[in-house]
Amino acid sequence: MEIPIPPRDRRGMRTGYTTGTTAAAAAKLATLALLGGAWPTDVVVRLPTGETTRMLPLACWFAGDTAVCTLIKDGGDDPDVTHGARISAYVRRCATPGVHIEGGSGVGRVTLPGLGLAVGSAAINPVPRQQIRANVADAVLQVLHDPRYLDLHGLEVLISVADGAALAERTLNPRLGIIGGISILGTSGKVHPYSTAAWRASVVQAVELAAYHSVAKVVLATGGRSAEAAKRLFPHLPDLACVEISIFTGAALRTCVSQRVPEVALVAMISRIAKTAQGRMVTHVAGNPVDLAFLSQVCREAGAPEGLVAAVAAANTSRHMLELCQEYGTLAPLEHLTRLALAQSRRYVERLGGHPRLEVILVDFDGTALVRVEG
Repeated sequence: MEIPIPPRDRRGMRTGYTTGTTAAAAAKLATLALLGGAWPTDVVVRLPTGETTRMLPLACWFAGDTAVCTLIKDGGDDPDVTHGARISAYVRRCATPGVHIEGGSGVGRVTLPGLGLAVGSAAINPVPRQQIRANVADAVLQVLHDPRYLDLHGLEVLISVADGAALAERTLNPRLGIIGGISILGTSGKVHPYSTAAWRASVVQAVELAAYHSVAKVVLATGGRSAEAAKRLFPHLPDLACVEISIFTGAALRTCVSQRVPEVALVAMISRIAKTAQGRMVTHVAGNPVDLAFLSQVCREAGAPEGLVAAVAAANTSRHMLELCQEYGTLAPLEHLTRLALAQSRRYVERLGGHPRLEVILVDFDGTALVRVEG
């Protein structure tokens, strides 16, 4: 059976789903079949946000003691190379209690530090791992009605991607030291098309709405985890004061100026802070990689030890820079970088004739505020 995927509209706004959601759906279907003895016609998969969606399998079969399910990754209107990829989950019982997740053919292997994953491990990011584990646990409860089953018994989940190695050559994985396949990614479980005017317009509209309601401060968060951190940092503000701006830092700041917003806070993780510090007001990773020479110079200007300066110059990602600073026990480079991001934001709004009070907050990957600077 072939599962049709709607053609991608470059100007469209159709939401898709991440490789993490697709892998979780395949794993849940395979678990349901392994424990229940029959294949469901579809599956309700839980997203990291708590939302659910219904997905259809492409192919399902038993291979000895293993249940195997393949789904098609539907990226919506986002121009991602994994749109249409065949993602499979192989699930079988094992002796060690719990859910044990591994990457198979077409899933990359991590060879360099700085990605938040152990060197040598499969490139299945932490949030997708949690999503796969949660959906497998849902399937166990649905079939066996035993909440303690995984405390006593184990399931192995192997994720593979057809032609994943070839797909990975069209991504940043080779440069990041992820070899042999793609990464299983996603923090919200959904894929929003970043390149459309409609997505940019939705950011502008959200800022306008906040300004219309005369909120004391508009908080611009660059992603889902940054938005969660922002709400914890500013619990006194109404929900509409926090706007998830995706890559559109410039459009959001421009709207704050046009709407005469008096105070603006930008909450972001290291990669977005680094790009903003260089004056990049559209911060998508595609065609816009982090400049490690710039980050190394930031370390030097902050008075960091030469060992740290050299390590950052040879780093893998901006996240790796953050980890190196933590290893060296200094936040000075991160503080300097955040001040540069504040200065660039200040220049940007002043060129537009605006003078809002600005604050830039660097948050860690667990949502902890590492640096806060105001101007």
